Amino acid sequence: MNTFLELIATIFAGMAAAGMMLAIRHLVARTTGRQLAGWFIPVAAGAAMLAATISSEYGWYKRTSSALPEGFEVIETVYSKKAYRPWTYVWPYVERFAALDTAGIKRNDALPTQRLADVYLYGRWAPLNRMTVLADCALFRRAALMDAIEFSDDGSVDGAEWLTVAEDDPLMLAICEVA
Repeated sequence: MNTFLELIATIFAGMAAAGMMLAIRHLVARTTGRQLAGWFIPVAAGAAMLAATISSEYGWYKRTSSALPEGFEVIETVYSKKAYRPWTYVWPYVERFAALDTAGIKRNDALPTQRLADVYLYGRWAPLNRMTVLADCALFRRAALMDAIEFSDDGSVDGAEWLTVAEDDPLMLAICEVA
């Protein structure tokens, strides 16, 4: 739905700019007696549509992250630079980010160094994805929980593919900080 609304906003920006350029062209013709070139109208419309698209791209992260539910914390952002958008090499924009549900982190008294958390993956043109992560704060490793995972009676996990991560891993730091 947001994609459709952005398309409509871009079209209206182009129509508004074309209308303003048409009015300026008419005003110049009435006041000076000279006519501005007709190509100014589609150029103004195209420039306005490009500006609306760029504004939407750069504003997406702020709009989306400010609308996160309480208890969510942005833990990582991925910036984008594209050759067909040369301005992104100077000012890259956030294309996707990961948010941790800190309020929903679960602990097991039998395994006090392990925590279970939900991580939400947001993408500019992608559907929202949720991934459940098991973190072992003592060994600094984590596992994404998939369908093949089974919990034993004592709370330990069978079938997890553990990944040892660096000590500055933002996801592990965020999960393990929660008391």
